[in-house]
Amino acid sequence: MSKRKSVGYIVHPLSINRRMVSASCAVSKEKNAIHCLTEIDISEPRRLMKEHSEKTGEKLSLTAYIVTCLAHTIKENPTLNSFIRRNKIIILDDVTISVLIEREISGEKVPEPIGIKEAQSKSFSQIQSEIRKAQTQKDDKIGTLSGMAWIRFIPTFMLKSFIRIADKNITMAKRYGKIAVTAVGMFSKESAWFIPHGSATVLITVGSISQKVIEIDGQFVSKEHLCVTASFDHNIVDGAPASRFMNRFTEITKSGELLKME
Repeated sequence: MSKRKSVGYIVHPLSINRRMVSASCAVSKEKNAIHCLTEIDISEPRRLMKEHSEKTGEKLSLTAYIVTCLAHTIKENPTLNSFIRRNKIIILDDVTISVLIEREISGEKVPEPIGIKEAQSKSFSQIQSEIRKAQTQKDDKIGTLSGMAWIRFIPTFMLKSFIRIADKNITMAKRYGKIAVTAVGMFSKESAWFIPHGSATVLITVGSISQKVIEIDGQFVSKEHLCVTASFDHNIVDGAPASRFMNRFTEITKSGELLKME
């Protein structure tokens, strides 16, 4: 970093972390995506999480819960666990969900993905354990969570080409998945939705939690609602299947059943 008081500004070199994010966003903008902005009543799962915390002292992860619910919904809709390669649709057997983890690298907070493999067969506790382990991992190089620390050696001008090639690669798809969750919006204090960039076939972006007063059986009650943006690759998923998918994802999420199974 260099600072020049005479010209009134500070110059920072663009880190590999920011160059990777910039290249990824540029490639994902080429996708034909459709988005669904909705609110999900999460009062029941939040109640169960609070009860668990009061009994055991352990705070449960809402992100892990969303990943678990998404994995079960994809299991019921296996054709969405796919991507296009050479004018063919590749449908993956196992559900690997890419989860963006924010961590600090060289003093900079950056998002980095981890792949939750065979997520359709894992419990909430198992998924939560994997996410928390990744969040606590200490390292000063981007790519270590995903086993791609070498990515920092790719020249900047080649980053977009690398991301385009990786996006169509079957090995990469099996390792990191074509289903994704990002929960950066949970840091918002007001009702907020985010429209993401991403190459996933199904991408769930978790926003903030807000209190909503609704009428139930003639009584007005306050409920916790989660702001959610669901994004779909329109080359694979049309509006009607996306709508049915969201109906089922909402049903599973609001029920809290996957927490009761623990």
